[in-house]
Amino acid sequence: MARYTGAVCRLCRREGKKLFLKGERCYSDKCSVSRREYAPGQHGQGRKKISEYGIQLRSKQMAKRYYGVLESQFSKYFEMAERKAGMTGENLLRILESRLDNVIYSAGFASSRAEAKQLILHNHFTLNGRKVNISSILVKPGDVIELKSNSKSSEKFKAIVENFASRPTPMWMNVDKDTMTIKIERLCNRDEVELEIEEHLIVELYSK
Repeated sequence: MARYTGAVCRLCRREGKKLFLKGERCYSDKCSVSRREYAPGQHGQGRKKISEYGIQLRSKQMAKRYYGVLESQFSKYFEMAERKAGMTGENLLRILESRLDNVIYSAGFASSRAEAKQLILHNHFTLNGRKVNISSILVKPGDVIELKSNSKSSEKFKAIVENFASRPTPMWMNVDKDTMTIKIERLCNRDEVELEIEEHLIVELYSK
C-alpha cells in the first residue's frame, strides 16, 4: 500500500499546527511546530496572500495528513460521504474517524496513527474475534477490537497505555484498558472530532 515516507514534522509545520503525527515528541519541547512556527522550505518565512482555492486546499491537506490518508483514498471517502444522508462534510469526518487505525490511536493503544497502522499490520489486534491487518477498515457500532492475548504481556503496550492513560477517551467508544478491548458504541458526532477544520471548505473544493 502506498504511504507517505517523508519527514512528518514538515507536514505539521506546513499546516501551522500540531497534527500529532510523531507520538510522544509532539507533547514535548522537541516539537518542530513549537520551535519553528513557520512553514518549511526556502520561502517558509515569507508572507504570501492565500487565495480562496488555497484556503480550501489547505483544509483538505490538513485532513489528509491528520488521518494519514493519501489522495486517492481520500477521494473515495469523499464519494462515500456524498452518497450518505446528511451533510457531506460531517459524513467525511465521521468516515475518517471510524478507520481502524484512528480508533486504536484514539483509544490510547498507540502513540500515533502511524504506529497504530504498524501494529495492525503486524497482527496485534483482532476485530470481532478475527485477526485483522488492514488499517483502513471502517468500524461500525457493535464492533469489538481487542489486543491479541500474546501481545498483552508486551512491555511496549504496557508503556504506551501508561504514557497515554490521561488521554481523554472518545464518548463513542468504550475502552477497557485492563482487558485491552475497544467496543464501538456508535459513530462519532461532529463536535467530538478533535481536528480544528472547516470541512465545508473541502466540500467546496471538490464541488468545483
